[in-house]
Amino acid sequence: MILETDRPIQQKPLSFDEFLAHYGGDKRYELIDGEVFDLEPTGKHEEVAAFITTKACVQIDRAGLPWFVLQRGLLRPSNAVMTAFRPDVAVVDRAELSKELLWSEQSIITRGSSIKFVVEVVSSNWQNDYARKVEDYAALGIPEYWIADYAGLGGIRHIGKPKQPTLSICTLVDEEYEIQLLRGNETIASATFPGLNLTAEQVLKADR
Repeated sequence: MILETDRPIQQKPLSFDEFLAHYGGDKRYELIDGEVFDLEPTGKHEEVAAFITTKACVQIDRAGLPWFVLQRGLLRPSNAVMTAFRPDVAVVDRAELSKELLWSEQSIITRGSSIKFVVEVVSSNWQNDYARKVEDYAALGIPEYWIADYAGLGGIRHIGKPKQPTLSICTLVDEEYEIQLLRGNETIASATFPGLNLTAEQVLKADR
């Protein structure tokens, strides 16, 4: 099986402005502590991300919420000068965008309060999704974070042994994520989208 690989592609650390000038318009790249990573998404990676996006959009529409799914934007934590994440799925609250100083000219989010829900579909550099982003997304106050590990790539300490496809539902409680691991026909309980009627397998296989 050929899987996507996230890897730094340059030697010299880049500032956010340098990253934006060279890679800002391409969804393949994100910046972490000055290192540029080429996400190289596989077809299956894109299927899973698209499936979740579709389901989120249906829930937003049904509930009449003033939210939308970010298409090509960046999440630049205001306290991280050389980092710009590019989540696979990010649900944005329109009501908060007036507080985003960069939004009127660039598709860049800096405040966690602007994001209601975020998803990372796991690639070969799974450490970023299971460690770094768990910490940063919690610090930003993002209420719900999904880690969709459709190939069971994560470390044993994160998804158990034997390793298998796993959906991690991270729910913010007292500024930290409580994490529930779901597999197979186990039903998803989402605080953000309580109307979802999906199993972990449906999400991980992108299958209705």
